[in-house]
Amino acid sequence: MKTNAAITIDTVRHLLLAVQGVLHPPKAPATKSDVLEIIRRMGALQIDTIHVVARSPYLVLFSRLGDYDPSWLDELLAEGKLFEYWAHAACFLPIEDYPIFRYRMNPSTQRYYSADWRERHQEIVDEVLRRIQADGPVRSADFERTDGKKGTWWDWKVEKQVLEYLHTTGELMIARREKFQRVYDLQQRVLPGWDESQALSVDEAETELTLRGVRALGIAHPRWIHDYFRLPKTGMPKRLKRLVDEGRLIAVDVEGWKEPGYLHPENCSLLEQALAGELVPDYTTLLSPFDPLTWDRERARAIFNFDYTIECYLPEEKRKYGYFSLPILHDGRLIGRLDAKAYRKEGIFEIRSIHLEPGVEMSDHLLCQVSQAIQRCANWHNTPAVEIRRSDPEPLMNLLAF
Repeated sequence: MKTNAAITIDTVRHLLLAVQGVLHPPKAPATKSDVLEIIRRMGALQIDTIHVVARSPYLVLFSRLGDYDPSWLDELLAEGKLFEYWAHAACFLPIEDYPIFRYRMNPSTQRYYSADWRERHQEIVDEVLRRIQADGPVRSADFERTDGKKGTWWDWKVEKQVLEYLHTTGELMIARREKFQRVYDLQQRVLPGWDESQALSVDEAETELTLRGVRALGIAHPRWIHDYFRLPKTGMPKRLKRLVDEGRLIAVDVEGWKEPGYLHPENCSLLEQALAGELVPDYTTLLSPFDPLTWDRERARAIFNFDYTIECYLPEEKRKYGYFSLPILHDGRLIGRLDAKAYRKEGIFEIRSIHLEPGVEMSDHLLCQVSQAIQRCANWHNTPAVEIRRSDPEPLMNLLAF
């Protein structure tokens, strides 16, 4: 691709928004197939269990699809159109990508398990596998804790540890979720007919994930590419050069970048539209903290000038914006964040605090669009009564219309 037009950071931002499906509002009511298509488009849908608003994967989908039925995501997993595995983090992934991720399931290369982990736990591993083989799928909750401990996410009972180990190494898969709890079953029952010859080699898989990461980013700075699917940094420059030489990626110059950016050929037409001024963002919505737009904090600063930290892991006295603040996307920029909690029984969507970024003007257009975006999210939660407790700047809470 040859062009004389300068690729600016605005162009990079608009291309990213277009590729990620948040350039424009949804054109039509969402369908179940749209859920699968947008996950394919992003490449991965990160899973997180925090539930003060909606759990992250459901909120990421809402940001792109608008009002949709969250049960569709659960159904797609149970139908075998999605699977769960480690990508950027724990993610929902299209089932056709299983051969790409199979290499990560090699027991000898596990990052969090020692080489002798299975040997040291062989008796309980055998017991868990026998139970699943005989009785069918299980949840962690189906095993009674016997060590007298209450149990937390960092102190799992041994059966939970075994289930996660067997999932990580590929003997088990997540068959479905029940009230968001994982239901584990044998890989051969969840994915019958799987042939190990279909698995990609390490180099093939990491090459494919590099290509998919670049495609999902629109134009990618070389520092951003490894993070999308958590690839090793080592060897990435050499791989990128090879992919350019093979014509599978295109190196482009971006104003202000000392290194070239990388473009997937499938995004060439979108780049041409961006350079022609045809990609004009006009969408306002709330984002999850684990949205692909912002999960790389360095990238969010570079593209959006947005410095974001998830504060739920900080002590309350050290939080600036709140426990689980949601970035606000407005017309292609991240203009603020709000800390919300949905009280479903009462039908209340509480905004504990809402902040605008420094320098953001409270225009009538912005106030109208942000108000509507918040109300749409509240309605989707079945918590239509919006209540604001605090804002920065202070007049903002009285100017938003609910």
